[in-house]
Amino acid sequence: MAEETGANGAQAPQVRMQVLAQYIRDMSFENVVVQKGLAGVEVQPDVQVAVSLDARKRSVENQYDVITKFKVTSKNKTNAETLFLLELEYGGTFLIDGVPEDQLHPFLLIECPRLLFPFVRRIISDVTRDGGFPPLNIDNVDFLALYRQEIARRQAAQTEAAPLVTN
Repeated sequence: MAEETGANGAQAPQVRMQVLAQYIRDMSFENVVVQKGLAGVEVQPDVQVAVSLDARKRSVENQYDVITKFKVTSKNKTNAETLFLLELEYGGTFLIDGVPEDQLHPFLLIECPRLLFPFVRRIISDVTRDGGFPPLNIDNVDFLALYRQEIARRQAAQTEAAPLVTN
């Protein structure tokens, strides 16, 4: 495999990413239907999925923890009663080398969650099935769009918090 060279003839650094570990950091599932005894009620589920991300550098060089947080709420469309609530924090430990410092933040919050997502989807499907509901296969998450939304939200919050200076 040939190395790519930049405009000045220097070799571009090769990006290396390796998943060192994957794990469930925290998970809870509440089957409200069974707890409240809503049997016999007409059920038309409305499922909402909220996603948030977190990343941090580990003490070992070039290693990072990335946590994907999913909150799945299913409510009955007919009366807005909660049917189930699933919260999952799924993490991965990554070895990342060759990513320029200015590109590391988006890399951690876009590319790493993309690798973890199929496992998250499988866990959510299994837990909802094992919890007494049809398996929930959540749609793909656009982590790039999620990242852009978070950056825009942070910039708007900074703009609102900035004091007005008058002369």
